[in-house]
Amino acid sequence: MDLYELLDSTLAGLGYELVEVERSSRGRLLRVFIDKSDGVGVDDCVAVSNHLSRLLAVENIDYDRLEVSSPGLDRPLKKVSDFIRFAGESVKLRLRVGLQGQRNFVGILREVNDGVLKLEVDGKMLDLELNNLEKARLVPKL
Repeated sequence: MDLYELLDSTLAGLGYELVEVERSSRGRLLRVFIDKSDGVGVDDCVAVSNHLSRLLAVENIDYDRLEVSSPGLDRPLKKVSDFIRFAGESVKLRLRVGLQGQRNFVGILREVNDGVLKLEVDGKMLDLELNNLEKARLVPKL
């Protein structure tokens, strides 16, 4: 089981969703981004950090520093369930291969079906293949 799978199954058991895992280039810093339906607070991060510290020691995973955080207002969207959950929200996308000479888009996420994301940009609907997404994030509401 790789690190992502280990953390994902552990956090699901605690009632959290694993959003993203980042390791520094030398693997000494381990950053874990978590979420839950009613949001993540400092107490959540402390509880998860304490639990993961023990888990990583038992699993013999080497690191120097562990950071546990919420994904922030510009939360990354990675899984199909993320796109379904945030339908109707403003998103910023980057494609791997451009569409009509353009790789970056900002619009309203309308739906996801059969691997195709529907994005409304300036009143026009675009069909974008999920496997062509390089990066997707929510646009913060300020």
